[in-house]
This record gives sequence, structure tokens and C-alpha cells, in this order.
Amino acid sequence: MSKPTLKSVAKALGVSTATISNAFNRPDQLSLALREKILSACAELGYDGPNKAAQSLRKGSSGIVAVILSDSLEYMVSDPVASQFLQGVARELERQSKHLLLYSGSADNLDSITDFVDGFICYGAPRNLKLIEQLKRCPKRVLTVDFDLPGRPSVNIDNEQAAYDSAMAVLKPGDRVAVLGLRLIDAADSRTVGTAPLWDNQSSVSHRRLDGYQRAMQQLGLTLSNELLWHLPESNQACAETAAKAVLSQSPAPTVLLCMSDLIALSAMRVALGLGLRIPEQLRVVGFDGIEETLRYHPTLSSVWQFSDQKGEAAARAFQSGQDDNQLLPYELRLGESS
Repeated sequence: MSKPTLKSVAKALGVSTATISNAFNRPDQLSLALREKILSACAELGYDGPNKAAQSLRKGSSGIVAVILSDSLEYMVSDPVASQFLQGVARELERQSKHLLLYSGSADNLDSITDFVDGFICYGAPRNLKLIEQLKRCPKRVLTVDFDLPGRPSVNIDNEQAAYDSAMAVLKPGDRVAVLGLRLIDAADSRTVGTAPLWDNQSSVSHRRLDGYQRAMQQLGLTLSNELLWHLPESNQACAETAAKAVLSQSPAPTVLLCMSDLIALSAMRVALGLGLRIPEQLRVVGFDGIEETLRYHPTLSSVWQFSDQKGEAAARAFQSGQDDNQLLPYELRLGESS
């Protein structure tokens, strides 16, 4: 037996399709007695209401906003910065009675969800670069965070200036500087950048931060040697410890570590302290992001605080507003005991 449809139910009950639809979706349009009669009859016929997906397609709005993450769901939901961002997005969408769909930046394509969402908030450049090309052509609203797409609105902080500010706060003339960077080249392990070409240079937040570090170093007459510029594929303890152990075992050892995330910086400080180095007397360290763990660690970490939950709220508001401008949000440099 085929499933009853709106038209077949209306015909069976001798009423219009609009009356059936109103009984489910606009009860104020019917008397209480008529609505209860229709709902009871529909239940007997096995009809549970108009198709929500079809309704959303007709209206052009589903109330669902997809957030495309830069990497796999497993990695991103375990990252404290991404988690803060998603909390902000979810909080603001809930205020607007909207729903959140998470989508992996490692996925093959967007075809399976494009028709059923109102649009996309893209948090960081997706690892699968084919998704960027699809987003450029997407007919739905697209807003980017921490990178830019031509003709699409964005929400960012000034990563180049923030990195410059953090470097200038800890660097001194004569320093030997190491940079523990994040996704600077196309490599799956922690390694020196060497002569490898920089990866995704136009849209990468990490490259903007490297630009800021290098501008500060040039201003102070410092140079960054190839063996002290490191690529880390992920912001986690294992990748950071590999890089920090290699960097700090060099002779002469660096006097400053510029780290592109707080997780990297905290892991590097644990390695340094384990080697008997005194912070900040022998080694100064600065991070980036502003996660709560930096306040509970001793020594406390100097870092750029970018308030990721507020960034998430701002992104969700900007998505809903329909405006097409690019927003630069404020950040704050907080100096701790590590510098």
C-alpha cells in the first residue's frame, strides 16, 4: 500500500490541501474542533503531515546552516579553538531558531547537502581544496572565517598584525629565533620547511602569521634559519613535542619560540622545562589563540587572544544579516610569565 500524500488525504477527507496543511502548520487558521477532526482522520489514514524537506525547498529556506570545518570532524571537535568557535556559532544560531550541521573539510564534495541547507559558514580553508572551488560556484550564501574567497563575506582577525605584535613583545636584538608553524607545507609529519614550497599561501592563516613574525624579525635585524622554521601538520602535543625536541637540541639553542597555536606553545614549554631550560630566562615563548589552559599552566603563556567563541557568534550573525562586507574582529595580546 502506497504512503498517503497531502493530495490523497485531502481528497479522502473532502477538504482542500490548504486546510490539511493549516491543521499541521497554522492551527490559528482553523477552529479547534475542525483541526482535531482533521488530525484524527489523518492519523487513521497513516498521514503524519506535509514533507518538511519539500516545504523547505519550496520556501528556499530550511533553517539549517552548514559549518564546513577545515579538517576531519574528529580532529576539529577535539581542538579547543575550534570547539570555542563552534560554541559561539551554535549559541547564536539557537537565538535565531536555526540549526547547525557540521561538515568535514576532508569530504569529497558538497553535493549531498547543498540543496538542504541555507548556506555555508566555512571555518578555515578546507583540507580538500576541491571544496573551495565548489564554494566559489555555490548558489547559496557562503561566509568564510580565517580565510577569504573572492566575492564572499568573511570574518577574521588581522593575523599578520597580531603575529607581528606578539613577536615584537618577546624579541630582542641578537635573539636566535625558532618558529613552530602550523601547516606551512604539504607534508604529513613534523619537519623543517627547508626548500619546500609554502602550501596554499593565499588563503592560509598560518602564512599570514609567518609574515608577521618575519616582519618583526626584519625590524630588529634578525634572520630565521631554515632549520629553525618548522611545519607541524596538526596542532597537537605529539607533533609539537617532535618539533620542540629537535629545535631545542640544537647548539646554540634558540632563545625564542614563536608558536602558531597555544597547544603547540604549551607542549614546547613542557619539553623545554624537561630539558632543564629556565623560562623566560633562557627561553621565551609566545603562543596564539588564547585558550583557557594557558591560564592554568605555570609559567603562564604569553599569547594572542582572539576570543574564538565571540568570533563564532559574529560569523553566525554576519551569515544571517545578508551583508557582504568583510569584518576584522579585535584581538588582545596578553603577556604571561613565558616572556
